[in-house]
Amino acid sequence: MFRYVPLMLKNALRNRRRSTLTILSIAASLCLLGVMFALYRGLFLAPPKPGQELRLVARHKVSMTQPLPVSYEARIRQLPGVREAMVWQWFGGVYKDARDRRNFFARFCIEPDKLFRVRPELEMPDEQKRAFERLRTGAVASSDLAERMGWKIGERIFLTGDIYPVNPELTLVGIFKDPNTNETLFFSYFYLRELLGAGPRGDMVGTFQIQAENAEAVPRLAKAIDTMFENSTAPTKTETEQAFALQFVSFLGNIKLYLMIICAAVTFTILLVSANTMAMSVRERVREIGILKTLGYTPGAILFMILGEAGVIALMGGALGLLLASGMTAALRQGPTFVGAMRTLSITPDVGALSLALAFLIGVGSSLIPAWNAARTSILEALRDSG
Repeated sequence: MFRYVPLMLKNALRNRRRSTLTILSIAASLCLLGVMFALYRGLFLAPPKPGQELRLVARHKVSMTQPLPVSYEARIRQLPGVREAMVWQWFGGVYKDARDRRNFFARFCIEPDKLFRVRPELEMPDEQKRAFERLRTGAVASSDLAERMGWKIGERIFLTGDIYPVNPELTLVGIFKDPNTNETLFFSYFYLRELLGAGPRGDMVGTFQIQAENAEAVPRLAKAIDTMFENSTAPTKTETEQAFALQFVSFLGNIKLYLMIICAAVTFTILLVSANTMAMSVRERVREIGILKTLGYTPGAILFMILGEAGVIALMGGALGLLLASGMTAALRQGPTFVGAMRTLSITPDVGALSLALAFLIGVGSSLIPAWNAARTSILEALRDSG
């Protein structure tokens, strides 16, 4: 069969205009398909990032909007297998003009003395860590946020509360690097409680972050924490940080279903484009097929060559589509996003191999009927129909 490959490759581009348009159509479809595959992998199949595999998040079982007593923290810390636990409270608020989306970034209240034990992957100079622990109005920002805002150490940052009726006045004392954090500002939970004054709101928090001692303790701790508070007035749901992050994606709807529908539509489009091309190609070559049979080419050889032509065209379009998808994912990585997976979105080798394999199978499958009919056509019928 391999001796037919040169003829197969030559026939794939015999009508260059049609083949070029077909390749471009498949490339556009595979570009979208590759991005969808990469997004699905990044959201649902990618392994935890370094530092995430040992971290848990405990929130209210009913909803993330329901608070938990701050006293839970001490009880969680006493569980075997817990290395550290801290308050992790979304502050929200407004920075400068709320109408300008460039002023939006994540703002959390945490416990400065525990931040770097719960999140050891954060990189920041020791003197900045000490300054953050000492200064009650101190704040630290991720390097990407500081760069975008043009912030320097000593910058005054004024926030206007919306969830909380307070307006923190912060001083930037540190800039950290973190592979798991995108455009985030941290400031002291104790400062927030001081601003709130005496009252129930200061004794309630949204979530806790827990650092486990080892990976084996993670599932056990999640169950132990939820069991500890299951009969309380504020039961908990504890899950890995990666699973917790997907809760925000679920606000957009059933993302898995959306991605599957898009992928199915794109696959069907590729199938139609490839089937139309091969049907036209076979129809134009009925006489040629008859001549090949008179020269001794078997029906199996003709079937192989026609299927191979479709596979070659589909692979060429798939390869071009993956190059376009790589450029698109690179652009998406640079854009603003609240989903951490978008920061690492890329066409990985497994995504690329899956996309090319799917393109090849669709190309071959779409040409199966015209190829089978051509292979079964008798010499007399082929020569009569072409004449």
